Amino acid sequence: MGLRTVWQKLSGPVKIGLTFGFLGALLTVIGLIRQGNFHPLSILLGILLPGLTWGVVSWAIALAVVEVESEEE
Repeated sequence: MGLRTVWQKLSGPVKIGLTFGFLGALLTVIGLIRQGNFHPLSILLGILLPGLTWGVVSWAIALAVVEVESEEE
């Protein structure tokens, strides 16, 4: 099973959560690199904390929008 087929099976809110989680982690790592902070623990926490936070919050918002839209129909 390829990555493309897994991506196609995911729901819209999950795709949004993964995308924003990746962007949050990427922006944090870029910020750490620009500051010259190359400590492995800082980079690991910089990937995990913002990535998970952005991902979960954006997933929850997208899921709420989908549920509200489905109730209106």
